[in-house]
Formats: sequence, structure tokens, C-alpha cells
Amino acid sequence: MKGANDKEVRDRLVARGAGSLSDAELVSLVLPATKGEENIAIAERLLASAGSLTALAHATLPELRQMEGLGIERASRLAAAMELGRRVLVGEGDEQTTIHDRNDVVTLFAPLLSGLAHEEMWILYLSSSNRIIERRRLSVGGSSSVVADCKLIIRHALNLVASSLIIVHNHPSGTAEPSVEDATFTARLKEAATLFDISLLDHIIIARGGGSYSFRSAGRI
Repeated sequence: MKGANDKEVRDRLVARGAGSLSDAELVSLVLPATKGEENIAIAERLLASAGSLTALAHATLPELRQMEGLGIERASRLAAAMELGRRVLVGEGDEQTTIHDRNDVVTLFAPLLSGLAHEEMWILYLSSSNRIIERRRLSVGGSSSVVADCKLIIRHALNLVASSLIIVHNHPSGTAEPSVEDATFTARLKEAATLFDISLLDHIIIARGGGSYSFRSAGRI
């Protein structure tokens, strides 16, 4: 509610639950109470400065401290609250056992990858019924690249008796569009997998801050 003070926000939380509060009101409740300016006003400026709640959640502790002159206590509390939310999403993804479509893959990996400042490549090894046999991190790169070995990927698939694979990696740049290297790697892995009657179902790129790209949806697998 525009113009609400901190007490009104707390009262509405008790009366109606957290789901009734706006993003700014929820952020205001995380911040420690101080004399002077209302937390809700600070929270509204924080969100405006970050651009969105998602961007705020991906901000590092030093970045948070630079926003609106937050001190270490306020910035630390906010960072801890955002990390708790991320871990809940990762935990929910860990309970997923079967992949039905690209949305399942994005739901599984976005909490893990979308906030990273470096690239990581992961692989899902699946059974013939698309049950997850193993989720495995293949490599960790710098800010713009990862390296993965097709031979090692296929060898491990054979050891697991996997029927299919899905590759997932992130783009810290914020754009999900594949690079030439991404397309080349996908083609090489598909060719190698086919030799052993293993299907490469998809290669999904998750961008920092949201957004994803599916090679299968784009007709490139």
C-alpha cells in the first residue's frame, strides 16, 4: 500500500499473511528497525535502484552496501534473506525426479545458475523414461566460457546406462542467445552421443537475472 508506514506493514503481515505484501513491503521487514526514516521508504528506493526484485536478489554484499547507503547490518540481513529464498528453490529442484519439458529444466537450474558471475556447465543424465539418473557439474569457467569434454560426457553416460542427456549452462552476460562456440559444442556432442545410441534432448542456456534459450525449441537439435 503506497504511503504505508512500517507498523502498518507489520500489522498487515499478521492480519493477512506475507502473500498480501508488496515486494517493497517484504524487503522493508527484513531491514532492522532504526530511528528516523521508515524502512518501507528505504525498501522502495532500493528496488528502484536495483531495477527489480530479481536484480536485488542477485546483488552481491558489496553492491548492496553501495545502494542507498546501506550499512553492513542492513546489507547482511538482506543478502541472507535472499540467499535463504534461493536455497529453498534449489531444494525444491532437488526433489524433482523426472523431466517432462524445458520448463522442468529451467525450474531445476535457474536458482542455481541465474545469479552467478561466472559460467558453469551441468548435465542431466536421464533414463529411457526421462527419470534423472544423475545431475553433474561438468565444468566451471570464467566470466564468458566453459570447457567440456565430449568423450568424458559419453563415457559417463555409458557407465550410468543413460538413454539421454540434457546440457545446461549459464550466461553471466544476461543474454541467453547462444554463441558460435555453444552451437559448435552442441553439434559435436549430439554427433558423439548418436554413435552410442544416446539422445541429446536439449541444450539450455540460462541468462543471469532471468531468461533462457532452448536449442530444441529453436529447432537446432
